[in-house]
Amino acid sequence: IQSVRSKMLEPGYAWLRVSQFQDRTVDDFVRKLEDIYKQEPNLKGLVLDLRNDPGGLLDGAVALSAAFLPTDVTVVSTNGQIAESRATFKASPEFYARRGGADPLKRLPAGVKTVPLVVLVNEGSASASEIVAGALQDHKRATIMGAQTFGKGSVQTVRPLSADTALKITTARYYTPSGKAIQAKGVVPDIWL
Repeated sequence: IQSVRSKMLEPGYAWLRVSQFQDRTVDDFVRKLEDIYKQEPNLKGLVLDLRNDPGGLLDGAVALSAAFLPTDVTVVSTNGQIAESRATFKASPEFYARRGGADPLKRLPAGVKTVPLVVLVNEGSASASEIVAGALQDHKRATIMGAQTFGKGSVQTVRPLSADTALKITTARYYTPSGKAIQAKGVVPDIWL
């Protein structure tokens, strides 16, 4: 499934939809944004559509957030009962580049950092899409529009029990940069639709 689609809404304004955070989502996202800027070098506004996006890979959420945020700001943090479940993920390649690979965001035009941004969410936006919406909202980088998101902000860890069985347990929760819990609360939009 192609997880990223885009189109020009009208001259100067583009729509970019991320339907879920998969293995190729970041590369597809970068390619679509590059295409948008080739068509419209002086982009005046971008709509990032995360409605009904059930989430997926954490590094993808961190990368999408980092595309729009200043380097090194906090995107999301986790907190749990044990030390290994406490972490902070920042808008830097070491938190989203795959296995020490190149920074996939390096090719993006500089305008991506400042283009006016609206993020569309609804009750079907969960997990990784909530991380993106929460980070962009907390850093006042985007206006969040739609309905309150699902509230799936828990971290699961798989603990092997034997060669063919395992136990999946919740070990931590996700928090937005300002410290708001996502779990069971979701992200409250700035503008309700």
